Amino acid sequence: MTSPSVATTKPQAPAPAAQPGSAGPLALSTPGHDTGLLLLRLVLGLTMAAHGSQKLFGWFGGGGISGTGQFFTASGYPAGDAMAVLAGLTETLGGLGLALGLLTPLAGAAIVGTLINAIAVHGAGSFFAPKGIEYELLLVAGAAALALTGPGRYAVDRFLPVLRSHRLAHGALAVTLGVVLAAVLLLVRS
Repeated sequence: MTSPSVATTKPQAPAPAAQPGSAGPLALSTPGHDTGLLLLRLVLGLTMAAHGSQKLFGWFGGGGISGTGQFFTASGYPAGDAMAVLAGLTETLGGLGLALGLLTPLAGAAIVGTLINAIAVHGAGSFFAPKGIEYELLLVAGAAALALTGPGRYAVDRFLPVLRSHRLAHGALAVTLGVVLAAVLLLVRS
């Protein structure tokens, strides 16, 4: 009579605990999550880049630097043409950065700062269109959310060591910087 074979199993090693802010097992990074962030980045980023190109180049029915500069001057900003270039570059580069997921915290902060100024110029007389701020507020919230959450897996930031695993501190610091710079620009507005 032979003895029954005894199956030996190796004990399973416990899964490593995820560190806060890491891309470990508990991190929220699923294909659906990453695809949702990609969609948000593309729509918000390309929308803002198009707005910036209106200011810089007059594309899509925009005023170009001259027309936008006149608007900035009429809105109380000094050196209207310089402000048009600054706003156009900020919107274009910030928008493209969001769309690509490149330096996402700074790109989001650039959009936040620009749109805080847009809300201040537009005024908060109403929430809904045609004289409301709901569009600008939605863009600010989306840009701030991307700066705080990070761009997801489908982004250029994944290849940058400092931004590979997004840290909430990077996003919070960047959004704070955007708000402070927006406030400084509002202070120079007469």
